[in-house]
Amino acid sequence: MDRADVGALVQSAVDGDAAAWKALVEGLSPLVWSVVRAHRLNDADGHEVYQTVWFRFAQHLGRIREPEKAGSWLASTARHECLKVLKSLRRLTVTSDPQLLDRVSEDRTPEQSLLDSEEAAAETERIRWMWQEFEELGDRCRQLLRVLMASPPPSYQEVSAALGIAVGSIGPLRQRCLRRLRARLDARGAL
Repeated sequence: MDRADVGALVQSAVDGDAAAWKALVEGLSPLVWSVVRAHRLNDADGHEVYQTVWFRFAQHLGRIREPEKAGSWLASTARHECLKVLKSLRRLTVTSDPQLLDRVSEDRTPEQSLLDSEEAAAETERIRWMWQEFEELGDRCRQLLRVLMASPPPSYQEVSAALGIAVGSIGPLRQRCLRRLRARLDARGAL
């Protein structure tokens, strides 16, 4: 349906032509549905948005300044309505979470907030120290531990092929590297 046809149909619908209204709904419904589907609403919410969009269009039909752009108006309104539904669903999901509803108020006192921030700062410092000490390990230990930290961890055969270490040596070498790292962190007082 081209813009000129849409404009003429809107003018006729404003004048009370039921056939023009029906032609608009039939011609522009796929556009409205495509916007609704793009927002991945469930069927009930999608139908609600669809009905709301056409209701708003009927309410504003006589006030649309550029009748030939009615398709743009419908698409924009559909997008807006979808976002309103999604926002309300998010709010509902958060407030109806049973774990949140069962929880006692988590209002923290200033003292608790200060303690929490100090603990977080201390944890950040421990992590920074750990990585500093990790970088001080030899190349072989750093390479092995980095490979073994991968998620999901590779098999010992894959580690052996990648690093040129015998499969039977990987476990003992890993233990020695971790012991060395732990000793460095203990010496620093980071553990």
